[in-house]
Amino acid sequence: MKSWKKYLAECIGTFVLTFVGCGVAVVTNCSFNNVAGLVGTALAFGGAIVALAYVIGPVSGCHVNPAVSLAMFINKKLSLKDFLLYVVSQFIGGLVAGGLLFLVFFYLRKTGDALGSGLGSNAIQDLLKEKVVEGLTVRYDIKPLSYVLAFLGEVVLTGIFVFTILGVTSKAENGPVGGLVIGGSLAFVHLMGIGLTGTSVNPARSFGPAIFAIINGHTDPIKQIWIFLLAPLVGAAIAAVLFRFVFKEKEAE
Repeated sequence: MKSWKKYLAECIGTFVLTFVGCGVAVVTNCSFNNVAGLVGTALAFGGAIVALAYVIGPVSGCHVNPAVSLAMFINKKLSLKDFLLYVVSQFIGGLVAGGLLFLVFFYLRKTGDALGSGLGSNAIQDLLKEKVVEGLTVRYDIKPLSYVLAFLGEVVLTGIFVFTILGVTSKAENGPVGGLVIGGSLAFVHLMGIGLTGTSVNPARSFGPAIFAIINGHTDPIKQIWIFLLAPLVGAAIAAVLFRFVFKEKEAE
């Protein structure tokens, strides 16, 4: 199999994940209540991964996430060349998805809705901000601790997600159910993280929508993009090192 096919698969897979997941986030936020939006978005991201795992998994392994590729590289399941080209392909897929989301939701560009015209991009949510009440007015201010909590949340959620991936893909017999386990884990980390940061756990998924959200007047996602680029990589690295330690100990026994 020509190597370029796996890079193309990663690009297409990241595009699908970003477009579907962020698209559902926009649609449910604009059409339903917060609970429906949260559950619907979590299921969209999880379901997309389930489908992609069985479609492009045999071609590229279905990383569709630089954090996952980093973990595979650390565990020596991916060469440096493949790691770099996977990441480039994933970011291209995320950017194309962000651009298409901008076109599909073109008429939301001037609304004040952060998630709608923000194209499902990631940003620190009100739960991690300081609530300030002034008379009848309530506002939420971002404090230094908000950044710390958002970063920590992304590290932990990414670590859980990546550790699950490493575990389920470590044995060939898990192949038939691997996609379901990985998709389910992505869904439940979204259920936890949407109210905190919108849940990234994937730098490529965050980057594309953040770029095009600028056109809609939303600058918070790009100002905070460092969180969603760096924290998932830190979480993935921790998960990869921990996984190697745990399984080396198990093999030794």
